[in-house]
Amino acid sequence: MTQDLPRIDPSGVDITASTFKADPFPFYAQLRQTAPVAQVNAGKRMGSAWILTRYDDVTALLRDDRFAKNPADAMTRAQYRRAPKIPGGPFKPLQTGLLSVDPPDHTRLRRLVSSAFTPRMIEELREDVQVLADQLLDAALRKDTIDLIADYATPLPLIVIGRMLGVPESDATRFHRWWQTFVTAGDGGSSALRVVPTLLRMLRFMRRLVKERTRSPKDDLVSALAVAHQDGDRLSEDEVVAMIFLLLSAGHETTVNLLGSGTLALLQHPEQLALLRDDPSVGTTAVEELLRFVAPVETATERYALGDVTLHDVTIPRGELVLGVIASANRDPAHFTDPDTLDLRRSPNPHLAFGKGIHYCVGAPLARMEGAIGLQTLLRRAPEIRLAVPPEQLRWRSSFLVRGLESLPVTLAGGR
Repeated sequence: MTQDLPRIDPSGVDITASTFKADPFPFYAQLRQTAPVAQVNAGKRMGSAWILTRYDDVTALLRDDRFAKNPADAMTRAQYRRAPKIPGGPFKPLQTGLLSVDPPDHTRLRRLVSSAFTPRMIEELREDVQVLADQLLDAALRKDTIDLIADYATPLPLIVIGRMLGVPESDATRFHRWWQTFVTAGDGGSSALRVVPTLLRMLRFMRRLVKERTRSPKDDLVSALAVAHQDGDRLSEDEVVAMIFLLLSAGHETTVNLLGSGTLALLQHPEQLALLRDDPSVGTTAVEELLRFVAPVETATERYALGDVTLHDVTIPRGELVLGVIASANRDPAHFTDPDTLDLRRSPNPHLAFGKGIHYCVGAPLARMEGAIGLQTLLRRAPEIRLAVPPEQLRWRSSFLVRGLESLPVTLAGGR
C-alpha cells in the first residue's frame, strides 16, 4: 500500500542543482502522488518548467501532438522574444538538429540518419569496444586510485563515437578535449559563456570534416551522412553538422553516466555487484536495470505546449516548457514492482531511459553494447573495486537533462 505523502511546493526546487541530483527520487515520489503536473526551477538557462512525473503521463507526452519540439511553433511572438535561444551565424546548425524539429522535417532527418547509423555498423564495433575497454583498464590498473569518469567512463564511448564519425587520429585528442569542455560547462551562467570559443572551434572542425568527406568519402559515419539520400533527398551541410553534434551526444552522454552512476550503484549494492561480476549471463538485464535505476538521462528533451493543455486539473499555458521526468517514470510503482530496489534480473523492464515514439534515442543500441562490455570488463579486471572517497563527497553535474557524476574516485584493488 502506498504511503500518503505530504503536499509540497515544488516551484522553488531547482532540479538542476548538484545537491538535488544526488538523490532526486524522494522528491519525484512525492510529486507522483500529490502533484503529478508541477512547475519547478529548471536552472538559469531554461527558467521555470512544467514537469510530468507519472509513467503514463511521461509516455503520453513523448507521443502527444499537443506539444512541439520547436519552440517557435508553440510560443506567441512575445514569448519567443523572451525565450533563451541558440544564436545564428556559425551556431546555425544547432538550430536544425533532429531533437529540435517536428514532423515533417523530423521524419525526413530521421529517415536519412537511420540509413547511415545502422545496427550492422554498431554490431561490427563490438570487438573494438572490448579491445578499447581492456586498453583503458590496462592503464588504469597501473595506478592506486583513478577517477572512473575521466579515466574510463568518458574516453570509452567518446573514442568509439569519434572513430565511427571518422575523426582523424591526429585530431582525436584535441577533438575529445573540446567535447569534454563543452559537456562539463554546466547549465548556465559564466561556465556556459566560457564554452562559446570551444563550441566555435568544434563547429568549424566539424564543417571542415563534412566538406572533406563530401569531396572524398571514406568508410565512416560522416561520409555516410554526407552522401545519404533517399528519393533524391539528402542532408544539407548544416544538417550533417547538426547530426554529428547529436550523434556525439547520443553516442556518448548516456554511456558515460551509465558506466559512472551504474558503477556507484553497484558499489552501494554489493550483492548485485557480485551477481554481475560472477554471472556473465545477467549482463543484458543488468544494463536495462541500471538504465532504469540510475537515470543517466533524467528528463526527456524539451517539449512546448502548442496551446493551453489541461492534465490532472492543471492547465499548462501555451508556449511553456514541459519536461517528462524519465527518472521518475522509471520508479513509478504503477509499472515497476519494488521500484526503489536494484534488481539486475528484473524482467520485464519497460523503462523509458531512451525515450519513446519518434524521438526514441538513435544511439540506444550503441549505449547498451558499450554499457554491457564496459561494466562487465571493469568488474572482471578489477573484482575488488571500491570507492576511494565517502559517497557524500561525490558531486553531481548540474543539468536539467542528464544525471551524472562529475568524478568517481575508485581504488581498483586486486585488479588483473
